[in-house]
Amino acid sequence: MKYYILFGPPGAGKGTQAKLMVDKYNFRHVSTGDLLRSEIAKETELGKKAKALIEAGNLVDDSTVVKMIESEIDNNPSVKGFLFDGFPRTTAQAEQLDKMLEKRGNKIEKVISFIIDDKKVFERIKHRAEIENRKDDAEPATIQNRINTYHCKTEPLIGYYKKCDKYFEINGDGEIDEIFARVIKLL
Repeated sequence: MKYYILFGPPGAGKGTQAKLMVDKYNFRHVSTGDLLRSEIAKETELGKKAKALIEAGNLVDDSTVVKMIESEIDNNPSVKGFLFDGFPRTTAQAEQLDKMLEKRGNKIEKVISFIIDDKKVFERIKHRAEIENRKDDAEPATIQNRINTYHCKTEPLIGYYKKCDKYFEINGDGEIDEIFARVIKLL
């Protein structure tokens, strides 16, 4: 079983590239955003809690996210690997993920980081909100808060994964096929 992390700010193209990787390699794309939106749509207790946090541009607590990820792994034993998108977002989550995978005799293969500037991120998120009717991405203040949260809370993971020699950067700007060719070359 292979495990990869797709890393980068919101709107960097992680989900788009993940779809292409799923088709080519039979990986399971695990997007914490999609998992949380599903819980919100079902109006579960987790969904209600998550909705309030997300609408304010904040992150959902680590233990809840880790439980969701572990459940996804357990429920998909026949795939060749997993692509984590939006997880881990904190060093604590990364450490919990490493422990969970270690118990299974596995590890993270690579962290694929899509590099893109904040202005382009803002434009992509705003565009995504319009075409996908994503209310969580519609307000400029919320978009900016998500970008700021990424820089403050998630970017420290770069150092964590560099120490493990698992961090690799890809230029996330350009045409979808050009970016995917960079991903394939890295894999």
